[in-house]
Amino acid sequence: MREGLIIIQKETMTPKERWQAVLSGKKPDRIPLDYWATQEFNQKLIAHLNCSDINEVYDRLHIDIPVTVGPNYVGPAVPENEDIYGCKYESISYGEGVYRECVEHPLADFETVNEVKKEYEWPSLQWYDYSSIPDQIKGKEEYPIRGGGSEPFLVYKNLRGQEQAFLDLKLNPELVHYCLQKLFSFSYENTKRIYEQIPGEVMITYVAEDMGAEKSLMYSPEQIKEFFFPGMKKMIDLAHEEGAFVMHHNDGAISEIIPDLIELGIDVLNPIQWNCKGMDRELLQQKYGDKIVFHGAMDNQYTLAFGSKEEVRQEVIDNINILGENGGYILAPCHNIQTVSPPENIITMYETAYERGWI
Repeated sequence: MREGLIIIQKETMTPKERWQAVLSGKKPDRIPLDYWATQEFNQKLIAHLNCSDINEVYDRLHIDIPVTVGPNYVGPAVPENEDIYGCKYESISYGEGVYRECVEHPLADFETVNEVKKEYEWPSLQWYDYSSIPDQIKGKEEYPIRGGGSEPFLVYKNLRGQEQAFLDLKLNPELVHYCLQKLFSFSYENTKRIYEQIPGEVMITYVAEDMGAEKSLMYSPEQIKEFFFPGMKKMIDLAHEEGAFVMHHNDGAISEIIPDLIELGIDVLNPIQWNCKGMDRELLQQKYGDKIVFHGAMDNQYTLAFGSKEEVRQEVIDNINILGENGGYILAPCHNIQTVSPPENIITMYETAYERGWI
């Protein structure tokens, strides 16, 4: 709506074409809309909208969510509340939601690489069946396909325990290098096998690592360049060789390393937590708007969870005007929408974005 006049727009692109246009530096018919939320909030939103399932919600709110593909696990039985790495989990309630937290760390007591080599069995790609991947995209030709990727230090923190993992960067770098090499290699080969099943179909590969806190990086730039960037570069190069775009997720205040990330070859930066130090939207657009696509930027620490509908609406408009100035923006929440968020705020976000996001 502009100056009191209702403008009826007509979509001229499928969600796949819309994402492809933005990722290729071209103008879409409108800004693509993505969605991240906990399962608890999904159920809350489904009930509020009186929909049959989450896919009906996507249709109702014009969400262009990618289809994620991956192999089926066929390996040794995994005990309940464990993962393939032997990490053990408990469901812990935080009042407004229940989260699966890692409580036992299989590499916590190891001190040397040799101990790990002798005592620990790493997961095998032979535990996965990739043959079903072509069927996973049948009937979904109008949507972008997401597959493969990596986030190895997240796994390492579960293997060692978070505090010990951070200490290892300084006190036991040999062990960090060894384990990350194993984790990156697994991610690389897994991603490669996904590509082989559906050649040329994967549009988005997710290469992630959380490096930022509210006011600064959680690691020194030197540690990031030593431990994270070499493996990330291989993952990014693989994606580009296969014609996929790389979405890089990195929470918090990461402005110091954005130029390095662009040099590595990322195509999309998520989540744009613009309330964190150094992450001013105008500055990011000015410095990097012609180099990368911005994804996210809808604040779910305050605005979506506790703001008014008018505050949500205004943030959508601001994000579109600033980050979407040249069409290089995909609107989404900064992270998973939590169950504390009112469904009315989320509906307002997507309805406003659909109303105001035409290019």
